[in-house]
Amino acid sequence: MKLAKAVREQRMIFAGTPEFAAHCLAALIDAGLNLIAVYTQPDRLAGRGQKLQMSPVKLLAQTHALPVFQPESLKKDATAVAQLHDLKADLMIVVAYGLLLPVTVLDAPRLGCINVHASLLPRWRGAAPIQRAVLAGDAESGVCIMKMEAGLDTGPVYHRVVTPLQPDETGGSLHDRLAQLGALALLEALPSVCDGSRQPEFQNDALATYAHKLNKDEARMDWTQPAALLERQIRAFNPWPVAHTLLDGAMLRIWQAKTETQSLTTNNLSTPPGSVISADKTGICVATGAGVLRITRLQPSGKKPMNAVDFLNARHLNGVRFG
Repeated sequence: MKLAKAVREQRMIFAGTPEFAAHCLAALIDAGLNLIAVYTQPDRLAGRGQKLQMSPVKLLAQTHALPVFQPESLKKDATAVAQLHDLKADLMIVVAYGLLLPVTVLDAPRLGCINVHASLLPRWRGAAPIQRAVLAGDAESGVCIMKMEAGLDTGPVYHRVVTPLQPDETGGSLHDRLAQLGALALLEALPSVCDGSRQPEFQNDALATYAHKLNKDEARMDWTQPAALLERQIRAFNPWPVAHTLLDGAMLRIWQAKTETQSLTTNNLSTPPGSVISADKTGICVATGAGVLRITRLQPSGKKPMNAVDFLNARHLNGVRFG
């Protein structure tokens, strides 16, 4: 997208860390924005070898020779805050940065700070809006360009883009689509943010919901829950932390599944939740607290993900109960 010279000349800081943020940074670079600094979280130990890894945002910034700053905190490091003030930025763009910004930082740029948030605010404020939307069975999601203030994702919204959720939507597929929509929405909003021609709309706090950070424990499947909820759990936590259950005491990750027909469900109302009802080339049917779930793709411990039919070639599940 081609932006006016007045926008491209603004002194901008970008703050972000993961791949989602890198999409927005790439769009700003391609649009020729005047990026005077990039803030990202410090390099972290990751992987089986526990080696220091740079964030996707840092890798992209270095590729384009952009100055990179990596403070551990902007709340407790007065020197880092003073350094940011010295940049004399017009605007700071924040996308999944992962560090809290105190008021002294929010007020530093001439036009303040804006945020690209992956939900339709005020729904799903917080750390994991993408997965929470899938888990809740929302009909739609989207991206908001928000003016940042001291509260968590409470600021007024400049611009929003809506996208419907597909029946087979996963956390991964929605993430990838919102990353692209977020970059586009950011470029669309920048002109009116920079010239003040559009006033942001205040959020209705009474409609707010909170998207708690994901953790591995909540990915464990509780077979007493309804099949529809378990199916959404599997999709929401794909590709991380991945829904899982136990089989013979070992973890079994579940990558894909679907709720079964009503006829099969009503024929097995007395079957204990977690029990395998049938297993064939179409999948592994498991009784739940309400309905039947057909598992079509799974991953035994120490193995790669595989289709259910391939798993069944080496493992009989007659009389087995998961969990």
